[in-house]
Amino acid sequence: MNAKARAYVALMKLRVVELLLITTVPAMMLAKRGMPSVWLIVVTLVAGTLSAGSANTINCYVDRDIDQVMGRTRKRPLVRATVTPTEALVFGILLGIVSTLMFGLLVNWPSALLSLGAISFYVFVYTLGLKRRTPSNIVIGGAAGCFPVLIGWSAVTGSLSWSAALLFAIVFFWTPPHFWALAMKFRDDYAAAGIPMLPVVASPETVTRRILFYAYGMVAVSLVLAPVAHTGWFYLASAIAVGGWFLVEAHRIVRRTARGEDPRAMHLFHMSITYLTLLFTAIAIVAVV
Repeated sequence: MNAKARAYVALMKLRVVELLLITTVPAMMLAKRGMPSVWLIVVTLVAGTLSAGSANTINCYVDRDIDQVMGRTRKRPLVRATVTPTEALVFGILLGIVSTLMFGLLVNWPSALLSLGAISFYVFVYTLGLKRRTPSNIVIGGAAGCFPVLIGWSAVTGSLSWSAALLFAIVFFWTPPHFWALAMKFRDDYAAAGIPMLPVVASPETVTRRILFYAYGMVAVSLVLAPVAHTGWFYLASAIAVGGWFLVEAHRIVRRTARGEDPRAMHLFHMSITYLTLLFTAIAIVAVV
């Protein structure tokens, strides 16, 4: 793969996309109460990857000025001028068009509209509207990352339900603890770029208390899913176990911060990924057993 092709792939931020797709297939399986066809899974994942890649690419186009200021983003293609801003914007728009048509023609149009809505929300609400203006940016804007569960559910059923809404809510409450932990680590980067992430504008004590608040919300919603979606004892036990594990660490980060110690924010960040993976694995298991 030549440098240009690698740059286009990098614009899509596929490592971030992997996390989104972790939630898509279990949502499809729960909606089906079994295993959907391999064809439907593959098309949904490919179209979903292109959709998320579209949003990420356009995000790189909009944020190219701050990416060159932040240490962790200085190697992105637009900063290194591997591709031009126009090329990146055209690529992002084309990805969005292809993904929308794939969903509409090969899956169903409700999923296509949800996919287009996710792209639009991420670009216009989060990137252009909130990111540079308010510390609540990731709370509201992070909802874009919750759309994959809705898309997965809709791909199977052609509609949504209360169970799908609860899956959405789990990811919604999960996003702030996940992202704020990362932002605590890279606080100086965001401050240098003028981005008012919560760790930039609030004290560490305030940030960790907010993390704990959303962690409790996340676990509470995950437990409500059990009776609503009739997931049975295995999922409920799994949700209690992994939720309790996450809450213990969330309390620890609050205590470390209060004592003036290293909060070990990245430990919580990596734990959040493991938590979401384990929880949605449990959902997938109960859907097929």
